[in-house]
Amino acid sequence: MPNLQDIRRRIRAVKNMRQITKAMKMVSAAKLRRAQERVVAARPYTVKMMDIMSDLSKRAPEFQHPLLANSRKPVEGRQERIILVLVTADKGLCGGFNTNLNRAATQFLRRHTGQQVELILIGRKGAEYFKRRGVNIRRDYLGITGSGKVSFADAQQIAQQLVADFTSEENPVDQIYLIYNEFKSALSQRPVEETMLPIGRIQDELDQEHLLQYSYEQSPGETFGTLLPKLVETQLYRALLESVASEHGARMTAMDSASKNANEVIDKLTLNMNRVRQAAITREIIEVVSGAAAL
Repeated sequence: MPNLQDIRRRIRAVKNMRQITKAMKMVSAAKLRRAQERVVAARPYTVKMMDIMSDLSKRAPEFQHPLLANSRKPVEGRQERIILVLVTADKGLCGGFNTNLNRAATQFLRRHTGQQVELILIGRKGAEYFKRRGVNIRRDYLGITGSGKVSFADAQQIAQQLVADFTSEENPVDQIYLIYNEFKSALSQRPVEETMLPIGRIQDELDQEHLLQYSYEQSPGETFGTLLPKLVETQLYRALLESVASEHGARMTAMDSASKNANEVIDKLTLNMNRVRQAAITREIIEVVSGAAAL
C-alpha cells in the first residue's frame, strides 16, 4: 500500500498537469475564435470565384488551358505520377487531429499502389510520421501553421510551385490531391480529400439571365488564364485556414477532456489518501489501546 507522502506527491503532480491543460484550453479557445473568423471570411471569396468560373465555362466551352482536365493527354507507356499534399499540424496535444490525417494519407497511398506517388507535407507532424516510414517525399514545409497566422503569401508560394510541378515539360505530374481537416465546429473536424489539379470543367447549369449579370472587358480565355492559377492559390489558402481552425478546435476539446480526467484522478487519489490515513489512525489507536491494556 502506498504511503501518504507518495499519494500527496501524485495529487500535486496531477493538479499541476490540470492547471496546464486548463491554460492550453483557454489559449486554444481564444485562437479558435480568430481562426474561425478568418475561415468564414475566406469562404465567400472562394464561392464567388467558382461562380465566375461557372459563368466562364458557359461562355468558352472549348477553351484549353494546361491546368484544365480537358487539356491533359495521357502518355502511353509511362507510369502515372501523383502528388499528395498533406496538411497537418506542427504541434501535438490535439487529440486525433494528426492521427486521422496520417491515416487518411496512408489509405490514399494504399489505393494508389500502382502509381508513382510523392508527398508534399505541410506541417511537422505529418513530416515526422512519413519520414520514419520511408515514403517518397517531394518537399516539406514546416512552421507555416504553427503560429496560427497563415499568410496568403505562404499559400501562394506553395501553390505556384505546385502549378510548376504540374505544368513541367521534363517531369510533368498527372494529378495533385489535397488532404486536410475541414472545420465544422469546435467539436467536429473531418479529413477531406480534394483534387487540386487538373481542374475539372465546371458543369453548373446557368440560365441566360444569370449569364447577363456579368460583363467582361477581357475575353473569356484571358480571364480564364488569369483566374485558374488564382483558384489553386485560393483553394490551398482556404485549406490552410480550415486546418488551423480545426487544430485549435481539436486541441480545445482534447484539453477539456484532459482536465476532466485530471479531476477524476484527483478525486480517486484523494479518496485513497483518506482511506490510508484512516487506516493509519485506526492502527495507532489500536496500538495505544493494546499498550494500555497490557499495562
